[in-house]
Amino acid sequence: MDGIVPFALRPFCLLLAVTLTLGCHAQKPAVNASPATPAATGKPLPPELAHRVEVLLRQKANLPPGSTMNISGPTPSDVPGYGTLTITFTSDEKTSHPINFLLSNDGKTLAQFSKYDISANPRDLVSAEGRPARGGPASAPVLIVGFDDLECPYCARLHETIFPAINTRYGNQVRVVYRDFPIEQHPWAMRAAVDVNCLGEQSVQGYWNSVDYIHAHASEIGEGDDKAKEKTLPKANEQLDKLVRQQGEFQKVDMPKLNACIAKQDTKAVEASRNIGVGLGIDSTPTLFINGDKINGALPVEFIFSIVDDALRAAGQTPPPPYVAPAAAPAPAKATPGQ
Repeated sequence: MDGIVPFALRPFCLLLAVTLTLGCHAQKPAVNASPATPAATGKPLPPELAHRVEVLLRQKANLPPGSTMNISGPTPSDVPGYGTLTITFTSDEKTSHPINFLLSNDGKTLAQFSKYDISANPRDLVSAEGRPARGGPASAPVLIVGFDDLECPYCARLHETIFPAINTRYGNQVRVVYRDFPIEQHPWAMRAAVDVNCLGEQSVQGYWNSVDYIHAHASEIGEGDDKAKEKTLPKANEQLDKLVRQQGEFQKVDMPKLNACIAKQDTKAVEASRNIGVGLGIDSTPTLFINGDKINGALPVEFIFSIVDDALRAAGQTPPPPYVAPAAAPAPAKATPGQ
């Protein structure tokens, strides 16, 4: 039966919604013993069958001796031939959330069934609307949305790896968008995000040129002009503002507008982007969503290509030939004695 996993194969660490503590309470019998009869929805569970259910769950979940179990049902379910049992566990006055199980109508099988709505396109999980994009058009079959921190060294490593590799391999089949997720431990990451977004409002190319440069030179940002090259936050902010302004001049944008945006340092849009990421379960960068498929960390380009290839196939497209990593350069030969 599709979607049903026998209960004995489920990891029982997921059984209880709250942790039940040990107690000294006497165990309350769930029901009185009686001859076994099949389960029927709309009627109380026969006592002997309820006892078999309780014994199984106590063994599998390793419930503390003082705990009690309440079994209600069965009620009709969405699965033919099965009814729904709703069970709660109580110990030391702490009660779990209700947990649903499936019980076959003949009373011989207990199962758990998780039901998920997959009607929505995973690609729509993270919106790319209003963000500067590179690569293919909006109609490209694969959309990569990356949550990026411009001060994050792992983001810089991934950024360097996938560009221009994505464009070289896939061309217009893949569209790439970045969303902001500056980590609080990175002192100038928020400033960088605000600055490049100010430029991105007027120039997509200027935005990406700035992102490319900051990721490539992040380790140098904030260095002073003295011999020690001590890094400071004011120096980092000054350098970020300067390089974005220079890029704006190169792109011939409205400079008074850009300067006003940089001076204002309005962080609301960046914070909203970060909140979107938190809502998606993101707690580190880089994080990519490839047509909704979430991957974390600076992973090898071969792995990212495999996810993109799968997304292309799902979209009815033919991916490029299998990727073959470039051969490593041979190590220089060692000189032999006497040479």
